[in-house]
Amino acid sequence: MGTPEFALAGLKSLITEKSYDIVGVFTQPDKAVGRNQIISFPPVKRLALENNLSVFQPEKIKDALETIKNLKPDLIVVIAYGKIIPQSILDIPTYGCINVHASLLPKYRGAACLNAPILNGDKETGVTIMKMEAGLDTGPILRQAVMKLNGNENLETVHDTLSNLGAELLVPTLNDFVNGKIEPKIQDESQASYIKTLNKEDGKIDWTKSAQEIERQVRAYNPWPGTYTNDGDKSIKIIGVENKVLATNNHQIGEAFVDNGRLVIQCGQDSLVILRLQAAGKKPMTSLEFLRGNKINSLLK
Repeated sequence: MGTPEFALAGLKSLITEKSYDIVGVFTQPDKAVGRNQIISFPPVKRLALENNLSVFQPEKIKDALETIKNLKPDLIVVIAYGKIIPQSILDIPTYGCINVHASLLPKYRGAACLNAPILNGDKETGVTIMKMEAGLDTGPILRQAVMKLNGNENLETVHDTLSNLGAELLVPTLNDFVNGKIEPKIQDESQASYIKTLNKEDGKIDWTKSAQEIERQVRAYNPWPGTYTNDGDKSIKIIGVENKVLATNNHQIGEAFVDNGRLVIQCGQDSLVILRLQAAGKKPMTSLEFLRGNKINSLLK
């Protein structure tokens, strides 16, 4: 069970492991995307069809109860499926349901676990393979792998690294679990934290925050939900910024100015050099291209 690109590496690892017979792939329904509302397959569906696997796309997973029973799975592997699995389905497979989660549980339970360690300036993140239970990411841990963070990562690099880490860990963990070589470890509830689902409003930049906080926000939230600000009545996406902030504090908060040919914005503490941005209705451009063709208001909101 999986839907986005994050789940592809894990599915590939199961496809290439000949000791496993994939009896079904469950993914979210096709969706209309873009201005022309073209119907698009989820990435997991495309990979499954390329490998002649049976694909199921129920609107509600609880409605697939009988279908799953008829498939008689020994294991269900869940990677970023995007739906809560009810207990009635968790109880079906012989060895239960196994989830690949993109954080070092019990830290960062929930959906936005890829963004959170970047946003918070953590020194590490990782993947957890756990046995699922009814609670949100609360099940016992089977195995974990760590990714060190140096403060330069963005959402794309964390996504790709953890997707591959989870895939590398998946098959040997399943083998050891089925053969009784792993003792599931109960999570320490005192260390648990939850991350809410992100929405577009989370990307709005608050210039009263420090330049360092905003720099992490830009790295953590692009491409989704994106980071943006307003120049007068126009919205501007801030796509890329310099990793190193400027120790400049002699402008008003939110004031945009030019320093050595660079577009810079004063934050609550220090200033941020803008590298790439996108004005409403325009293509992404460098800050130099933007400055050549646009006037900026003195204060951004």
